[in-house]
Amino acid sequence: MEISGKIIQVLPEQGGVSKTSGKEWKLQAYVLETQEQYPRKVHFEVFGEDRIKANPCQLDDIVTVSFDIESREFNGRWYTSIRAWKIQQGVVDAAAPQVVPAAQPAPAPQANVETFDAAAGVDETTDLPF
Repeated sequence: MEISGKIIQVLPEQGGVSKTSGKEWKLQAYVLETQEQYPRKVHFEVFGEDRIKANPCQLDDIVTVSFDIESREFNGRWYTSIRAWKIQQGVVDAAAPQVVPAAQPAPAPQANVETFDAAAGVDETTDLPF
């Protein structure tokens, strides 16, 4: 999946040592804001030192992010992560929704001009007496 927008926040890099393998890990998180009529904010992460170095981002960069979504359960609660695997600088996704001006309402249909003979109390366009 892909999403395009502007980097509005660069969060502090996180790191640690895996309990299972004993290897070091690093994670860099960002917040992207889409450039649509109704902008959305998306928090995403880049996991791994090699991917962080290969995909540098700075505040106010316009980017297209390729990512995977993953959910996992822990103690009966579900957590969802958006993990980026590629970030392209200055690329706007052609499939992203574009800002389109709101449609103008259609003009109301013109009512038939009716003639009414007040003296006779009869509408000449219909056969109804009112």
